[in-house]
Amino acid sequence: MPHDMTIAEALSQVKSICVDGVAPKVFHTAARELAQACGGAVEVGGGSQPLQPEPGVFHLLASPGAVSDDAGLNRAFIRLRRDGAGFLEASPARSLFPFVTHLLRDLADDPITSVEEGRVFETAFRWLRSTYDYFLNQEGRIQRGLNRETYVRRLAESAFTHLEVNGLAFPSALESGPPGEAYPMFYGYCPALDQFVSSELNRGLYPDDYLSANLEYLKRNAELAREYGMVPGLLCFEPRSVPEEFFQRYPMLRGARVDHPFRSFKPRYNMTIAHPLVREHYAEMVRRLMKEVPELGFLSIWTNDSGAGFEHTQSLYVGRNGGAYLIREWKDESAIAQAAGDNALRFFEVLRNAARETNPDFRVVTRLESFYGEHDVIWNGLGDGLEVETASLVAKGWEMPYAHARYPDSKSFVAGSIHQQSFAPDERRLATELEERSSRAHFYMAAGPNSLFAPLIGVPYPSLTFQRLKLLHESGVTHVAHLNGTGPPELVPFNVNHEIFRQFQFDPRMDLSTTLEKLARRWAGEGLDNILLRAWGLAEEAIEAFPHVSPLYSTFGSVWYRLWARPLVPNIEAIPAAERAYYQNFMCTTPHNPNNVDLSRDVLFQLTTVPDCRTALARMDANVWDPLDAALEFLDGARARASEMLGSGNVIEDQFVRLSALRCWLMTQRSVAAWVVGACGYMQATTESERSECRAVLDDMISKELENSERLLALLDSDVEFMATTDLGESALMYGRNLKEMVEKRMGLMSAHRGNEPYIDPEYIERSAGQAE
Repeated sequence: MPHDMTIAEALSQVKSICVDGVAPKVFHTAARELAQACGGAVEVGGGSQPLQPEPGVFHLLASPGAVSDDAGLNRAFIRLRRDGAGFLEASPARSLFPFVTHLLRDLADDPITSVEEGRVFETAFRWLRSTYDYFLNQEGRIQRGLNRETYVRRLAESAFTHLEVNGLAFPSALESGPPGEAYPMFYGYCPALDQFVSSELNRGLYPDDYLSANLEYLKRNAELAREYGMVPGLLCFEPRSVPEEFFQRYPMLRGARVDHPFRSFKPRYNMTIAHPLVREHYAEMVRRLMKEVPELGFLSIWTNDSGAGFEHTQSLYVGRNGGAYLIREWKDESAIAQAAGDNALRFFEVLRNAARETNPDFRVVTRLESFYGEHDVIWNGLGDGLEVETASLVAKGWEMPYAHARYPDSKSFVAGSIHQQSFAPDERRLATELEERSSRAHFYMAAGPNSLFAPLIGVPYPSLTFQRLKLLHESGVTHVAHLNGTGPPELVPFNVNHEIFRQFQFDPRMDLSTTLEKLARRWAGEGLDNILLRAWGLAEEAIEAFPHVSPLYSTFGSVWYRLWARPLVPNIEAIPAAERAYYQNFMCTTPHNPNNVDLSRDVLFQLTTVPDCRTALARMDANVWDPLDAALEFLDGARARASEMLGSGNVIEDQFVRLSALRCWLMTQRSVAAWVVGACGYMQATTESERSECRAVLDDMISKELENSERLLALLDSDVEFMATTDLGESALMYGRNLKEMVEKRMGLMSAHRGNEPYIDPEYIERSAGQAE
């Protein structure tokens, strides 16, 4: 039977790749990619479909029309002959690069007959946006060895369509505060508009060189977005506080107090957006940004946290408050909510309208959770480019309607995550209601760094990723806001979750088993591929069974509260303060935060309880360790063979280290639960028998955590970069390269103080607040 030519063999006949000289940058990026693969040369010219195909000449084209960002799904028409003549026509034009990489990577072995007469391809989602992009703009932008270009390229290959670009050029913002205050760290992420440009109203408030450096960082990210065919946009906390110096100039423009009074030692206020001068200030900043980067396509606004908030909204930490222009005295709750909601909507419209002077398709997207007191007002005002991003449209406020698939009594950290395995019918109805008003719902998807297992990166859970994507797609979702971006390719070379992302975008009907089998064979080769598949399956079984001790600790809180650096002992205050400074100096706490001595609490929040932690302990011990240990055993048994067959840096070793790190992370989560059962339980106990039981839980926890720390130390000597770290010096938001030293100190203190009597000072807040610094 004669061999049927493959697409790859036909592409080898291509000698010239033609692009229009005035085509967008992404055409030239795609042309270089194709030329490198087939050995041809890029020819500038020939920007229209040829009347007669020429052997060896391949054209990259843009479909006419499809100007609007919501004109339809991203599509490509590919035609290729056996002699290398053909073309790829993309709609919209910016989607060209991912379709070229799809042609080269996924279709190469297909028969040429599949595209000889032409074939249409389209993506699963119209918008796939990286939001709160951990490595590009947020805490991880100071990651050791980060390469922004290869990072953006990885997102583009996965057919991400929109990219946030506003990050600070510095490790931290200029915000300052009194000694011991944690608040300045909250300004290092989601930087506000005034960190990049100024207006006539606030000129000189921030140094010009500071603004210039930040703007250059933003512009370089936007340039990368254009090169790879994504729409650049912004994610800001707004309206954010401004230095008190501004109100010395304009005392009557003071807006709402937006700080958290427990975390801050000085009040912080934003400008009153109810005043026309302030609204014009924001419009002017948007216009200046649009002049610098005309392609900006969206602004996502997060609010009522991290020094930002809307006047007189209910969720402001100090309660409804604001400037003098919005409400009169003694208005009732409904009137205040109406005024506050209308004020926020007017602000969104100001931003949208200013941006649309340059880009008529510009969108303003906001979260609704913080507007729980004004939800209906905001909802009714959404339309024509005023949109919402959320884990659930059904929810009002922070209480989500979805339960853990394994533990129906738990709703913590489920909505939007890989643990959400259902989609309420009303979600689609409400999304349709927005669409009828020319608005859109952007649903969260979280399979990236920092949204689970922080600071670990590259933890594999491909089936759970697929299930979440499939749920969204089959529920009619077209706009996806993927939290936290992806793992940098230099740090995560075998990024199975995002390989599933990539392939799903091009083929939502893909067979998961077949896809994973091909991927495992490509990375591990025959003989080791089944081990890799088995390890992924077992690891996911453990991940599905993980009961979150606290949503805070499951995400960024494991870093902010230094769970791998702080000693877990029966009485934390029994350790002299000087010996605790090595980790407390970098914790996201104030000196009077009860979390310093009580892992069940943070400020005035109860993070978890003794009964909940007893349940979590039982669930982890019954369901997590056996499958995870089996996965590690499979991989460990193949490490020597993999090294011999594949060399260093192979996928078996990589996944073994990452899953070993996951085990360490999960064990520390278990230790937190055991600490709460032991220490908090001891404080609540009324009999000696109960106290004895709590002591036993603590002692067992300390033994396990010391052993766990030994395992972590060994992993820190590995060549696999399994966690996010910075080499610019430790910060409250990231571990530094000194983690090994801190773990060793932790172990010494845990060994020295494991015999102390459990104790938590019930008056710690008041006592610590009364002490001088």
